[in-house]
Amino acid sequence: MTGRVYKSTGSWYTVKTELGQTYECRIKGKFRLKGIKSTNPIAVGDFVDFELDDKNNEETGVINKIHERENYIVRKSVNLSKQTHIIASNIDQVFLLVTIDNPPTFTSFIDRFLVTAEAYDIKAVLLFNKVDTYDQETLNEVRYLAHVYRQIGYECVGISAKTGKNIDKVKNMMSGKVSMFTGHSGVGKSTLVNAIEPSLDLKTKEISMQHMQGQHTTTFAEMFDLSFDAKIIDTPGIKGFGVVDMEREEVGDYFPEFFALKQDCKFNNCLHLEEPKCAVKNALEHDEIAASRYRSYVQILEGEEEHYRTDNWDKE
Repeated sequence: MTGRVYKSTGSWYTVKTELGQTYECRIKGKFRLKGIKSTNPIAVGDFVDFELDDKNNEETGVINKIHERENYIVRKSVNLSKQTHIIASNIDQVFLLVTIDNPPTFTSFIDRFLVTAEAYDIKAVLLFNKVDTYDQETLNEVRYLAHVYRQIGYECVGISAKTGKNIDKVKNMMSGKVSMFTGHSGVGKSTLVNAIEPSLDLKTKEISMQHMQGQHTTTFAEMFDLSFDAKIIDTPGIKGFGVVDMEREEVGDYFPEFFALKQDCKFNNCLHLEEPKCAVKNALEHDEIAASRYRSYVQILEGEEEHYRTDNWDKE
């Protein structure tokens, strides 16, 4: 039988078939994924083949094959620096929830996430949440950040999960697609999911209670079918986003505004650091690309994983 993984709890996977039947499945033996050391061999969104097993009078499944993934969102594992964690796979688009304060979302975190989405060719949309709670100064920060990312080509939407502002717009964007929602803990993901699909209320409460118990280690996503021909993958809040599996030479290609200028650099393999006649550095000096974006780029190249916790953006 073939189905899609809707939920993972580490050793058990909830798999749903095309006919809508769900089975609790486990893995047969060890899965080794080509070229990627992952803490989770099977991710939410994966298509899998499984056989039914009737032991102990309970019908469960045994997964024996993972279909090739179209794409996935991957990050460094929280506990094991050499390992990666696949958050979800086979996604049409990802919505990153951003809040200016309570909690603050720094541009270095946003940029790391966008670089990963670019690398796996997944459309990313920035949702600036809690706009109903901001004073004028904070709203100006939202406008500035939205301007920075719109210039690059990213869609940015100001929303309020509480008041319902622009929720219909988000639902329209989700229609007919598999969408993943992510962001730091406390950015209002569960509230937004409930605003989009109120019938999920109980489930998201249960999920968030589960995650409260082990925020540092619980990294399980869950997929839901919505009432308006859409699927949503809800993910627990993530603290940091370590970029993985990228060569230094290719990181700049996942900053679209850098990639657009690359052909104008003197050297084909320009890293946009100290090289002469670098089009990216020239654009930076003339305020044609954002200083915060360039700073994120340098941090990724240097492998500075901790800066997303402290390094705020500025307009200079």
